[in-house]
Amino acid sequence: MAEQSYYKQEDLKNTIKLRELIHDLPPYTREFFRGIELKTSSRTRIAYAYDLRVFFNYLHTNNSVFSGKDTAEITLSDLEKLKPVDIEEYLDYLKVYSSKNGRTTSNELQSVKRKLASLRSFYKYFYQKEMIMYDPVALVAMPRMREKNIVRLDADEVAELLDHVDSGERLTDKQLSFHEKSRVRDLAIMTLLLGTGIRVSECVGLNMTDVDFKNTGIAIHRKGGKEMTVYFGDEVEEALLDYMAERKTLTALPGHEEALFLSSQKKRITVRAVENLVKKYTKTVTVAKNITPHKLRSTYGTNLYRETGDIYLVADVLGHSDVNTTKKHYAAIEDEQRRMARDKVRLRRD
Repeated sequence: MAEQSYYKQEDLKNTIKLRELIHDLPPYTREFFRGIELKTSSRTRIAYAYDLRVFFNYLHTNNSVFSGKDTAEITLSDLEKLKPVDIEEYLDYLKVYSSKNGRTTSNELQSVKRKLASLRSFYKYFYQKEMIMYDPVALVAMPRMREKNIVRLDADEVAELLDHVDSGERLTDKQLSFHEKSRVRDLAIMTLLLGTGIRVSECVGLNMTDVDFKNTGIAIHRKGGKEMTVYFGDEVEEALLDYMAERKTLTALPGHEEALFLSSQKKRITVRAVENLVKKYTKTVTVAKNITPHKLRSTYGTNLYRETGDIYLVADVLGHSDVNTTKKHYAAIEDEQRRMARDKVRLRRD
């Protein structure tokens, strides 16, 4: 039997997980998840399910309207009884609360905002279907976030980082003991992330056949299942060629034969493993910056924008569906370019 694609495997696992999560939710939530299936990824639906579980548990334990009702007994008519102030109280509760097992959970403003967005989608679905006639969540303002500076690596840090991945410099003795076995693979992964700006999930999902050296491109699956080709330059090509020569000598475990990047256990490398890999190597060049694979993506986007000044190109390459998302992330660079413009036009000759 042919190996299922990484994305198909992930979708199947997520589908099973989603069924587990909605088992104790009200029956009509199943209709909601069926209704949004074609517009969302399986990972997004799981995030919604976690958020809705927190919401219904809150209603069950903290709202007097639902006193004595189990979560599964809360009806759509019940949800119409809530007022905007009830939703605001829920958002305040999310800041810190105790879960069923007694563990204290806290949420930063970004997480609170995401949970409100999930609830908005949930209510909006049933409102548009005319299954409810009142939507209190639509009357609650989205929390305002302070704009954060983009954390990224400087050009000299990028060069130093790749040198350290190659040499193993500044790694601990324990890390060095594994370095020689994984050096070529690690260098290929780090160079690919920094040289293309792909997401970590897109990186681990690559198969060997997805790499096209003739056209210097990789076939990736974007969010929502869209397939596209991302092109790479000479440095990425060199790192991938070195790794590909090594990869062809490795025998992967059944079910992982097509995977491009393998773990030491000869399985497809995981997102968590790449996150740990990035953390390990970036700590050798900076301890002040908490660098993740997404920060490497920001580093690439920053460099591409500085070189081209084309925000639409950056949005397309990074796979942003809305260019405003890109503009928001790279506003600081736009300001930097505007500052540079002040010296470009001379009014008088010297």
